[in-house]
Amino acid sequence: MADNDSGVVLLVEDNMDILEANRQALAHDGYTVWTAATLAEARERLLRDQPDVVVLDIMLPDGDGVSFLPELRGYCPAPVLFLTANDKKRDRLEGLLAGGNDYITKPYDIDELRVRVKNFISLVRSAESAATVFSVGTLRLDTVAQQAFLRGGDMGLTPKEFALLHLFVRNIDNVLSTEFLYEKAWGQTMYGDDYPVKKAVSRLRTKLEESEFIISTHRGAGYCFYSE
Repeated sequence: MADNDSGVVLLVEDNMDILEANRQALAHDGYTVWTAATLAEARERLLRDQPDVVVLDIMLPDGDGVSFLPELRGYCPAPVLFLTANDKKRDRLEGLLAGGNDYITKPYDIDELRVRVKNFISLVRSAESAATVFSVGTLRLDTVAQQAFLRGGDMGLTPKEFALLHLFVRNIDNVLSTEFLYEKAWGQTMYGDDYPVKKAVSRLRTKLEESEFIISTHRGAGYCFYSE
């Protein structure tokens, strides 16, 4: 998630006209939109990144979305909105019984898609706000105890280091400005001196050594936390 992130949506659709129309509509609403035309492309993306919502067509060139859903659930907890050209009740129920959260029958009003995605994003954000434990790969953060664990071991973070890591985990794969990090972790506006952030980031990098997590420096822009 970015500083002003509205959410991330993965669209899985093989009809390029529908895919582009949906992408443009959701991007216009402020979402980051990833696209995939096949289950193979969707799988590759989901193994690297975690969207907030998945909009999944049922009929795809290399399989069907309903059969793919159990696999998807193995590495992605995001709500799934099915797109189906079949309006038979039995087929719609199959998607819901397989673990889908909702469905839209083609053809559909693009505004209906936008509203349903918006509702799912709101639910995801509410759940995140209430969460006290965050997990990314081998990293787990307990926001109540203010502790972080890497491969089950306590990382021994200072309060400021924990605050920074929490921000990085909540905004994985996005560049965060030094000013933003200082304002959120130190609770005050940064007036030119970025040394405290640099020092804390350096210590975090040391404690993340030999893990899959990287904090990269983007000169003039800030830092990006990501998993290899």
